[in-house]
Amino acid sequence: MTRIVGLLAMLATVCACASASGRASDERDLSAYTGLATWVDLYDPHILARPEASVAAMANHGVRTLFLETSNYQMRQDVVRPDRVGRFVEAAHARGLQIVAWYLPSFRNLSLDRRRSLAAIDFVSLGGEMFDSFALDIESSVVRPSSVRNARLLLLAGRLRAAAPDLSLGAIVPSPRGMQRLPAYWPAFPSQELAETFDVFLPMGYFTYRSRQPRFSSVYTRLNISLLREWTGNPALPVHAIGGLARDASPAQVREFVKAARAGQALGSSLYDFADTTARQWFVLQASNS
Repeated sequence: MTRIVGLLAMLATVCACASASGRASDERDLSAYTGLATWVDLYDPHILARPEASVAAMANHGVRTLFLETSNYQMRQDVVRPDRVGRFVEAAHARGLQIVAWYLPSFRNLSLDRRRSLAAIDFVSLGGEMFDSFALDIESSVVRPSSVRNARLLLLAGRLRAAAPDLSLGAIVPSPRGMQRLPAYWPAFPSQELAETFDVFLPMGYFTYRSRQPRFSSVYTRLNISLLREWTGNPALPVHAIGGLARDASPAQVREFVKAARAGQALGSSLYDFADTTARQWFVLQASNS
């Protein structure tokens, strides 16, 4: 109990600093989360080996934003292959795309998680280019109990906001409906508190885990969006819907997913991830986002 009280006291201090130095979220630029986007993680060697060609293909498919993983808690480097990361940032901007860095923390070592998050936020390519935004991938449950995990998550979030008061920050969160179905995974997920720090929520609404029916993709997507807005107490909460997994999704499922995201007034939508998105899926994504 002493550990938790100490964490909460530290959290209150950091959040106060973040609130004092930050701007209202509606003053931050959310354009990186609008429209059609795609994802690249650290386990896509063929994509990572060809930054310029990969970004050119994304642009040809009508992608407006690339979400690029810069590191995670299992890696040795704060930014994995910074030379390659810089090439992605510069190629994206040259093609008119925005690019968002994302990082997966474990919450075991907050100093490491903060340092790696800030390494992405402060990253500058050889040509002087920076990421347009940063998103924190909130899904690791290795820290238990969830009360300690929540306290550490909120402490990290407050520190990131204090360090980058003007930057738009995204919260990549587990599927709200999935958390309802599996309450032991993350009890008392702190949606309302996270909304005080993050500008955009990106629910991992991977409908392919649940059903092959196109209608389910629609229902699941709408439900994830509405639950997030209910849990945060913000009916106008900015949301970017993530669907997939692309490798398991039919074009009909993709079509219903994008339609539901638009009907739910999401800022944008994307499939996870670029390496697995097929030509037929791109056709549907382009048509649905036009």
